[in-house]
Amino acid sequence: MEWIIDTQLLVKLGLSSALGAIIGLERELKRKPAGLKTSLVISIISCLLTIVSVESVYRYPGSSDVNITMDPLRLAAQIVSGIGFLGAGVILHRANDSISGLTTAAMIWGAAGIGIVVGAGFYSTAIAGVIMLLLAVEILPGIIRLVGPKRLQERLLYIKIMTTSHHNVQDIVKAIEHEDINVKRVHIRYIEAKHAHLIELTAGVYFKRQTTQVYCTISEISDIQHVEIEEP
Repeated sequence: MEWIIDTQLLVKLGLSSALGAIIGLERELKRKPAGLKTSLVISIISCLLTIVSVESVYRYPGSSDVNITMDPLRLAAQIVSGIGFLGAGVILHRANDSISGLTTAAMIWGAAGIGIVVGAGFYSTAIAGVIMLLLAVEILPGIIRLVGPKRLQERLLYIKIMTTSHHNVQDIVKAIEHEDINVKRVHIRYIEAKHAHLIELTAGVYFKRQTTQVYCTISEISDIQHVEIEEP
């Protein structure tokens, strides 16, 4: 039994931990379900399994009597497919028919990939990958919002409005659109117990516009008794 610890292996695990922590902190700061601890576990274990997969080829080369061809990354390849169950766990289907968590699921998959890359010994590639990943998630969307088309400068809001007026439902929607709120989807249903109409809107507003400002603007429209606004 060998107890000597290779310094290079510790460097791999340390670098994988650091890069995984960077990815995890980005999700943690946004209050996403898979944060620092999840990303750390994924990147460290992915790196560890890749090290075992590669090193075992040289440690157990086989014998001259039996010709065995070993794939040094066979075990690591299973990490990519096996991480899918974690990604599926953070993808949520909301009541308003929207999907959230896709970016977090992709970041989980990315943390596993970074662990594999470090475990295989490609240090500079892993560091460059994390930098590009953070640029793509944090910096690029802001640049696109500033210089891109108007549609990309919007952020979505889910708005619920309660009104007891039976004649001004269409006028209410038009009044909302008049306030520079781009209504993309409308769902209306009548709540018999309250004798009121519930109007559910998916709307786009300028990304710098405060949600509280939108709330106050809609609340001031006549015939509206109740307003709820949710950000995705």
